[in-house]
Amino acid sequence: MTKNLRLQDKRIVITGAASGIGYAAAGLMAAEGARVLIADLNEDAATAAAADIGNGAVGVAVDVLDETSIKAMIDRAVAAFGGIDVLCNHVGGSDPRKDLDLLRLDLAEWDRAMALNARSTVIACRLAIPVMIDEGGGSIVNTVSVAGLTGDTLQCAYGAAKAAVIRLTQYIATQYGPKGVRCNAVAPGAVMTPSLSGNVSADVIDEIRSHNALDMIGTPEDIGWAMVYLASDESRYMTGQTLVLDGGLTAQSPIASSRRKLLDD
Repeated sequence: MTKNLRLQDKRIVITGAASGIGYAAAGLMAAEGARVLIADLNEDAATAAAADIGNGAVGVAVDVLDETSIKAMIDRAVAAFGGIDVLCNHVGGSDPRKDLDLLRLDLAEWDRAMALNARSTVIACRLAIPVMIDEGGGSIVNTVSVAGLTGDTLQCAYGAAKAAVIRLTQYIATQYGPKGVRCNAVAPGAVMTPSLSGNVSADVIDEIRSHNALDMIGTPEDIGWAMVYLASDESRYMTGQTLVLDGGLTAQSPIASSRRKLLDD
């Protein structure tokens, strides 16, 4: 019996896909029948990831701070696949050494974080949406963060930029839904990526986990499967939404973890 692939023949562009969550999502999408363009600042890593994933995957370099580079990425996808059905704006972040509390924030890092997370999403969507409309519609998946949903002591530029993308997601959904273009977002909490495990001690990771409702830290695949769903026709009636995948971090009271300990005593 032939397996019914969830993304059969979908043409997908995903940025920041040479490692971590982006790589996991690209692999899951390809396994579900999609042809994936893996875009990353590191061209060698993107090419290697595409070769590893297979199924016609293409690896290209992209600098999302450069509008010309984003256009070249979109043009390459159209040339390679004949069109674009799904755009995943996954790349983002900020420099935590410069993105501090408001009074100590490096304003140059504020500008860079806004460009890296929000402006790059605007540009990629502006370039991809006309291609999707010509094909009868498509799906945009923006990776945001729980940092865009709540306040924190550090990285206010990152959180503000991700909050902007959450609202942008709704605007795109509203403006282009009549043309068949859906736009949703995924908001991960802590995820066991190479970046987390390589830069954060086990003790700190344990402390992060203690604030989740679930006694676990997510994996890249946990986020990747949500991206598969949003890319697929299974979510065809869903648009303008943000799926929060954080182990219950933002669902519970800030004092829940300490109160839970009272029950264990």
